[in-house]
Amino acid sequence: MAVTEQAQAPATATTAHLGILRRQASRESAARTYARSLPIVPVRARGVTIEGADGRRYLDCLSGAGTLALGHNHPVVLEAIRKVLDSGAPLHVLDLATPVKDAFTTELFATLPPALAARARIQFCGPAGTDAVEAALTLTRTATGRSGVLAFTGAYHGMTSGALAASGGAREGRVTRLPFPQTYRCPFGVGGEQGAELAARWTESLLDDPKSGIPEASCLLVEPVQGEGGVNPAPDAWLRRIRKLTEERSIPLIADEVQTGVGRTGRFWGVDHSGIVPDVMVLSKAIGGSLPLAVLVYRDDLDVWEPGAHAGTFRGNQLAMAAGAATLAYVRENGLADRADTLGARMLARLREFAAGHPCVGDVRGRGLMIGVELVDPAADTPAGTPPPAPRIATAVQRACLDRGLIVELGGRRSAVVRLLPPLTLTDEQADAVLDRLTDALTAAARDFPG
Repeated sequence: MAVTEQAQAPATATTAHLGILRRQASRESAARTYARSLPIVPVRARGVTIEGADGRRYLDCLSGAGTLALGHNHPVVLEAIRKVLDSGAPLHVLDLATPVKDAFTTELFATLPPALAARARIQFCGPAGTDAVEAALTLTRTATGRSGVLAFTGAYHGMTSGALAASGGAREGRVTRLPFPQTYRCPFGVGGEQGAELAARWTESLLDDPKSGIPEASCLLVEPVQGEGGVNPAPDAWLRRIRKLTEERSIPLIADEVQTGVGRTGRFWGVDHSGIVPDVMVLSKAIGGSLPLAVLVYRDDLDVWEPGAHAGTFRGNQLAMAAGAATLAYVRENGLADRADTLGARMLARLREFAAGHPCVGDVRGRGLMIGVELVDPAADTPAGTPPPAPRIATAVQRACLDRGLIVELGGRRSAVVRLLPPLTLTDEQADAVLDRLTDALTAAARDFPG
């Protein structure tokens, strides 16, 4: 069935649920985001399932914005956390060495591209991915003596000043914006291999033109799949070309793997699809096994900064390191990246089949269990080309999904892309339930916004 019946919650539970939401709205800042579109109060969770205070159950395809590689409260994660708690180990250690940190670092290095792991250094950062982006910018500026940053249209790298300046929505800063290749909304209007070739040629021309007006680049920052930008995978051949361009010009290449890492895209790391070896990798989200953790891994010849050049009080989160090591090992030992590749391809195929009969679905794209469905307005009076994004339809789909017990995220230009980031432990049956609920919600929205 497309929609499962939800147990009727007791009146007292519903009253408590609504009271919590009212107090949140009156106490928390106007900057809150997920709470606005997802008015639920989670009280229990396991795997892909969340139970709200009102007694309703949901399939969670947000997964903490990709943080929960193994879903909620996976047994191996809980056991790793309990071991640390029961051992009497210190929970806060700044950047001191501990057995827990050593085990985490060893497991992480075992998963890295071998050519990077062989000469890697690691910097433990503040607990969010944006801090690791800031560290990467500081590192490469120090190592190169240059200040310019190369980044891409549609990028998202965090909310602190340097990371935000490198993101697609920035309006100021010493960042040069390069075209990111897309097939559906190609900036050159051609898409495919030709569009990717033009994007690479534009980048090469800009780098080599003495009159380009761009500052000398300390780094080039790229996501193997743009997540917040609308689930746009970087073409493998294009990414290899970008790697070659940066190598030839001694520009450190930073791969932002905050959301694409730990098996999410069908390989352990997003760069593994193309086979490139970046100079720097920014890692967070899933590497902490659901707890806050962010690190920078980089080539040893870049390790030229002074002690304290990048620091932070909460670099030594022992619980996150233990949970992260357990998660990394479980994904590696159980082949969950391959599983994400297989299951993601099946889900994409079914969604593309559905899209063929529904004009409001403009594009279905993704890699592994990182999936995007772009909603468009098929009735818009548009010149030849793709229809415009339809944020109203996307919002209606998200709301209809929640009504059907499915949690999804929106992203992309004008928030018109419905995003799926389910846990890598998703079963075939759960995947079918997710797709049943999503396609039912899409069908309902299409009735409300006929093409």
